[in-house]
Amino acid sequence: MREFRGKLAVITGVGTGIGRELACQLATEGCHLATCDISVENMMETKQACQELAPADTRISAHQCDVSDEVQVVAFRDAVLREHRTGHIHLLFSNAGIGGGGSFLLDDRADWDKTFGVCWFGVYYCARAFLPLLVASSEGYIVNISSVNGFWATLGPGVPHTAYSAAKFAVKGFTEALLNDLRSYAPHVKAAVVMPGHIGTSIAFNTRAVLGKPSAKNMAADELAELRVRLERQGIPTKEIGDELLKGLIEQRMQDFRDKAPTSAAEAATIILDGVRNERWRILVGEDAQALDRRVREHPEMAYEPSFLSGIQAEGFLTEAAAALPGAESPPDAAGS
Repeated sequence: MREFRGKLAVITGVGTGIGRELACQLATEGCHLATCDISVENMMETKQACQELAPADTRISAHQCDVSDEVQVVAFRDAVLREHRTGHIHLLFSNAGIGGGGSFLLDDRADWDKTFGVCWFGVYYCARAFLPLLVASSEGYIVNISSVNGFWATLGPGVPHTAYSAAKFAVKGFTEALLNDLRSYAPHVKAAVVMPGHIGTSIAFNTRAVLGKPSAKNMAADELAELRVRLERQGIPTKEIGDELLKGLIEQRMQDFRDKAPTSAAEAATIILDGVRNERWRILVGEDAQALDRRVREHPEMAYEPSFLSGIQAEGFLTEAAAALPGAESPPDAAGS
């Protein structure tokens, strides 16, 4: 699929980050868009940006949808068919994601289930709903956003990341299995799994909003107390840090994750679209993703030892992981809204 003009792309999680940049870059090329996000405000900002960039005849629709809810996904699909007056689509980008539920042992089950629901079931439900519409087209591409956490299930020693990692492993495995399925029964439809490294997005802020948590500046006392316990377990003393200072550190960490990433969301979107143009099924985004992939393959038994992360950092990658604060909900990638 070398050209996107005149095609119809469905994109989830377009409110910010990679989703917004995919939408804007496709709109610039004259690709019709059917977009969704859980945040109406962010989604409408993206729609306006796309309309300003797109040729006049480009159709752009925006739909509020929580992709962890299959009923809402089906309603989104039906609205796409109705508003775009079509029986098929050409591209599906399952991009929506959040990053909570780090510890299976300590975190609330509701946070764990919601994160897994968005990051895995969002991909599964969208595939169920939209894949028949890809098959109905003359050519199609399903692009599922996984993560480096889809092959490396941690943020580093002492910082568990179970819900997000489990979901992203599932996305990777599903897409690779789907690749063979499509080659057997719908060879005109391609599949790609995308594994970004640290991308500058607002996923940390969005995660707290989706999980119904206040901003870092307004963290509740019980959450702050639990954060202190986790930091102490990692050997990070907090007794001399007041509550307001600790909140400020978390807020700054979230901002730095967004603003000081080695790869921007726009750069990530360009890499993904170039991968589609070149019919790649495995798309690593960022030099850090390339380095992690190589080292995990070379030393799989060492992947979760402290020396593994220090080795990656010695190469100049994932240095931000050493400063990660639990509670900031910042995965090393940001594959979502």
